[in-house]
Amino acid sequence: MSYEWHDFMGNLGVAMILWCYLLLQLQRLDVSAVSYSLYNGIGAALIIVSLVIDFNLSSFIIEIAWLAISLYGICRWWYQRSPKPQ
Repeated sequence: MSYEWHDFMGNLGVAMILWCYLLLQLQRLDVSAVSYSLYNGIGAALIIVSLVIDFNLSSFIIEIAWLAISLYGICRWWYQRSPKPQ
C-alpha cells in the first residue's frame, strides 16, 4: 500500500472533524459557532478530495451530506448575523 497526497488530505479531514467533535465534547466549542460548521465543512471537503481518487460510494454519500449540513450551518450563521431591516 502506498501513501499518496490524497490519503494525507483525507486523513487531515478526518483529524479536523474528530478535533472539532472533541472540542465540542470538552465544551471548548459551541455548536452554534460558525467555526464548528467551518471545521466540519473543511474536513468533509478534504475527505471528499481523497474519495475522488479512491472512490467509495458510501463514504462519498456521507461526506457530501456532512458538507451540505455544514454549509447550511454557515449560511444560517451568516443570515442571523446580517442586519435586519427595520
